[in-house]
Amino acid sequence: MSQFDLADSRQRDRATPCQSIGRRDWIAGVAAAAGTMAVQRQSVAAESSDDKGYIDAHVHVWTPDTKTYPLDDRYDVSAMQPPSFTPQQLMQLAEPLGVSRIVLIQMSFYGFDNSYMLDVIANHPGRFSGVAVIDPDDHPVETMKSLKSKGVRGFRIVSGKKDPDSWLTGEGMKQMWACAADESMAICPLINPAYLPSVDKMCRQYPETRVVIDHFARIGIDGTIHDQELDALCRLAEHQHTYVKTSAFYALGKKAAPYTDLGAMIHRLAHAFGTDRLMWATDCPYQVQDGHTYHESLDLIRSKLDFLSDRDRSWMLRKTAERVFFA
Repeated sequence: MSQFDLADSRQRDRATPCQSIGRRDWIAGVAAAAGTMAVQRQSVAAESSDDKGYIDAHVHVWTPDTKTYPLDDRYDVSAMQPPSFTPQQLMQLAEPLGVSRIVLIQMSFYGFDNSYMLDVIANHPGRFSGVAVIDPDDHPVETMKSLKSKGVRGFRIVSGKKDPDSWLTGEGMKQMWACAADESMAICPLINPAYLPSVDKMCRQYPETRVVIDHFARIGIDGTIHDQELDALCRLAEHQHTYVKTSAFYALGKKAAPYTDLGAMIHRLAHAFGTDRLMWATDCPYQVQDGHTYHESLDLIRSKLDFLSDRDRSWMLRKTAERVFFA
């Protein structure tokens, strides 16, 4: 199964938003968005109380240079939609809005080869942190320690269509959770709600392991926020080292800006976890497809939810991700 995050789960039934946009339209759209947001730079900076800027805790990047960075055997260039999403294209969107640092998530196009992400981190010191994808059955502890020295602070695990009761029971996976605790790194599950009980079980076995749940565990991807699923996610708050990314608004609930229909879920999570265990993220480039914008994602947390205090926004927009991925 591809790891295209929330967009990936919809590919089975229809084209994703990014598949419907051509290269010329993509470039024009990025340029227009960057121009509009550049006008807002000064006002946004004045509104932010964080001198270090915001942190987007979940972005994918890739390059059309497939000679230097070959794709995994499961993919060809037709899968790369948009054809290019480089750090430069990303920062055209992010910087004008006060986003100064980014957590990069290894893109599935490259399989277990994290080279492109690592080179981006190395070429932009202090700007990027990384979440890698590794083979849990191929010396995971040695690999994790090596990647930590190169700026990686987390490791993505993907449930796909695996059995919910057994997908985390392998010896390699156990080694990953134990090593993450020892090295103060994070395990980052990309899962559907049905897999929350298995994550809860692992959190009980490895209580010192940081765990960061991507995209609300995809609650609301079918258009409805189901109370039973949200209950299961909130139960993870019992484990003091669990976190949740409030992210990928484009694909959850009503799937339409200003995304305030997700407010009740965010309010519930803020009560259960505290905002110092929630972090905002976009899931770009998917957040900026099909009429959705970077600005609208940021604004949900920055200004649309009245129950969030300035302190709450500070944690969700910077401090939580800083503590987990940039310490």
